[in-house]
Amino acid sequence: MQSVGNQPKEKAKSVQVFGRKKTATAVAHCKLGSGSIRVNGRPLDVLEPRPLLPKLMEPILLLGKHGLSNLDIRVRVSGGGRVAQIYAIRQAIAKSIVAFHQKHVDECSKNIINKNSFNMIGVC
Repeated sequence: MQSVGNQPKEKAKSVQVFGRKKTATAVAHCKLGSGSIRVNGRPLDVLEPRPLLPKLMEPILLLGKHGLSNLDIRVRVSGGGRVAQIYAIRQAIAKSIVAFHQKHVDECSKNIINKNSFNMIGVC
């Protein structure tokens, strides 16, 4: 009879990256999941300022639903103003998707995502 406590645990497939804009810093944790994206525990659609939500959604819209349907992204953001935080969150989400594919999927899919996203990580 095997004991449950003696079985080696499989490491969770996840990555942690950050995005910065001025003094705002966003840290994104990306792992396999159901496709939810939350910022400071809240869904994306409740973030302010509203006019910048399309800018925040760019990495998600470029990949489409199929690219993110199996990833959960949790973002913590602090510092800076509201606009700088939106740009830091956007950068952290984009970098986390690319890093997850590089580390846990394959290099080819990472390159495809990088080229399709027009390398927007450095654009602000």
